[in-house]
Amino acid sequence: MAEEECELNEKQKREIAKWFLLNSPAGEIQYIAKDLKSVLNDEKVYNEAASEAFPLYNKSHLIFLELPNRSGDVLVTTYNELEENEFLDPRTALVATVDHVKQVCTDVRPAADEELSSPYIEEFRCALDAEMLKYVAEAYPKGVCSVYCVDGKDVEGPGSNFELVVVISAAKNSPQNFCNGSWRSVWNIEFKEDVQMLEVRGKLQVGAHYYEEGNVQLDAKHECKDATIFQAPDDCAISIANIIRHHEAEYLESLEASYSNLPDTTFKDLRRKLPVTRTQFPWHNTLQFSLTRDIQKELGIDK
Repeated sequence: MAEEECELNEKQKREIAKWFLLNSPAGEIQYIAKDLKSVLNDEKVYNEAASEAFPLYNKSHLIFLELPNRSGDVLVTTYNELEENEFLDPRTALVATVDHVKQVCTDVRPAADEELSSPYIEEFRCALDAEMLKYVAEAYPKGVCSVYCVDGKDVEGPGSNFELVVVISAAKNSPQNFCNGSWRSVWNIEFKEDVQMLEVRGKLQVGAHYYEEGNVQLDAKHECKDATIFQAPDDCAISIANIIRHHEAEYLESLEASYSNLPDTTFKDLRRKLPVTRTQFPWHNTLQFSLTRDIQKELGIDK
């Protein structure tokens, strides 16, 4: 029995469009957006979906954008977000205005005093930032890093706890070779002065997409913990950098070992020809596609 045709309303189209944008592989959302806009053929629905999806995508993928004055790059994360489209770069004490959909910085201004950390916290933040810059330059030639204070930025001196976050983002996009990849790691460091300890928690994520005559993706995640003693700012920075270096190198080695042992037939079985047609997408009867049904159920719009 043929399934009953069902015309999607604007809300359903918008939610499905958002799903596709949010699930775009690293470095490919602009390509997905271009095709999606053509498929939807509805400027209003596309703009609504893009305005909601792009900010979430940019922050979750830790994208980095060049500052207008060419003074460096600013990371787009939840840790340095001041307003809906303003992001702090503590290294330069600048606030960048970001156009999320175009993925560019449109303006920059000096950060206000209340947006920056206290001089005491800056000692620790700057020392760690310097060590991370050296590490990232060695480990990720196309990577960007920054250090933010996410708790206790107004602490004026010894005696109180505070927390810093190290964000590392690297990408290698090669669409002409049908492959893209990204590295994202976030390290939370709790400075517990009352017990003279630093607790370090890391979340690492590696993504890769190979799509020459097929579609093979990698999305690997890893979490780890460590600790060290509370010391002077420079000594703390060196200890933290060594911890991050150790855990990231160990994780990369484990990934290389795992995937170097995969037989060639594994990927040959996964590869499939992707048909290229000029057939218009039938929005009037999308329920004939199982993917559409699955997305609708996931978004709770199947009824």
